[in-house]
Amino acid sequence: MKKILFVSGSIGLGHVGRDLEVAGALRRIRPDLEISWMAEPPASEVLENSGEKLLPEAGLLSSANSELERLAREYKANLVQWVMNMRKGWSRNAEVYARISEAYSFDLWIGDEPYDIMIAMQKNLGLKKCPFVVIYDFLGLDATTRNPVDHLAAYMTNRLWVKFLVGEPSLADRSIFVGEIEDVPNKRFGFMLPNRRRLAEKLINFAGYVLPEDIEDFRNKAKSRKLLGYGNEPLILCSIGGTSAGKNLLDLCVKAYPIVKDKIPNLQMVLVCGPRVAPDSIQAPAGVKIVGYLPSLYRHLGAADLCIVTGGGTITLELTALQRPFLYFPLEHHFEQEVDVANRCQRHRAGIRMTCSKTTPESLSEAVVSNIGTHVDYASIPTNGAQEAARTILSIL
Repeated sequence: MKKILFVSGSIGLGHVGRDLEVAGALRRIRPDLEISWMAEPPASEVLENSGEKLLPEAGLLSSANSELERLAREYKANLVQWVMNMRKGWSRNAEVYARISEAYSFDLWIGDEPYDIMIAMQKNLGLKKCPFVVIYDFLGLDATTRNPVDHLAAYMTNRLWVKFLVGEPSLADRSIFVGEIEDVPNKRFGFMLPNRRRLAEKLINFAGYVLPEDIEDFRNKAKSRKLLGYGNEPLILCSIGGTSAGKNLLDLCVKAYPIVKDKIPNLQMVLVCGPRVAPDSIQAPAGVKIVGYLPSLYRHLGAADLCIVTGGGTITLELTALQRPFLYFPLEHHFEQEVDVANRCQRHRAGIRMTCSKTTPESLSEAVVSNIGTHVDYASIPTNGAQEAARTILSIL
């Protein structure tokens, strides 16, 4: 039996969902695999509820989610600042992974954006005792403010990122990008640093998009509604993902609801608070249903006439694959959502981008009325990324 350590890093729930898809694809090809996991809440809770095996050391990890939520104000979350603030937490995590390296014997480590492990390995390559696979969904930081400190921090981090990719000996035996080559910006990491896309073409395996295996079964709205128990009323689904940083968007949706309902009397709205916002913290009128964490959220997205979401990388891809109309609000100063995800949505002709700080309940209601139930024709995207990633991973096992 081959033993794998799968580290599901980063913020929210999008990453752990796709990591579970990759793990499922690995097991279908190699049933003899034993997979252990490292993750922090809320991802760790999803893994436990899925019957996965978490190492006890997972409880020692620093909380990346809590740090982002501490930074978030008025729907703004400066991701460059978050990276800087997490350096101490990542250093503490490095000690945890050093302990794991000594205490356990694995045939392979897989890390989904495991920057803490990579920083630790760069300082002490002895930590690496087996092949190591790294999964990315963006390459390089981009400052989205005018603050020169943010620009310097992004540049210095990108220098380190280039070392991860081209350093000798290589930290990663395989690097996998969840997406297509066009999703990597065709620009330098920074002054005197290499071009991101050209470097990725040389060093990284592109898997396509990792989405639920049955997602296309929920593209039919009527079928999805019948399966999930929804009625025939016009339905809006609002979701902020796996952190509380987007709570302002839920508040905005609540304020817009009565305005829209005047024009669409039988309108129904579902607010999905996720695991980090208490449903009872939101006061909503009749006709608005409030739920917490909703497993297999993509199935409910397929039942909606319109979705209102943050600019998360996973949920915008799911909506693109489902061909559902949606409004998306990138967290402001969150460079991945404002730059990488927004550019990808534009390339796929998917969704309508909006800005939370510039949107009033009245303007949101106008956007809702204009787009609810409309026919969309997004680009067709590959959905078999889990299988492609699994084949790449198993090529070195």
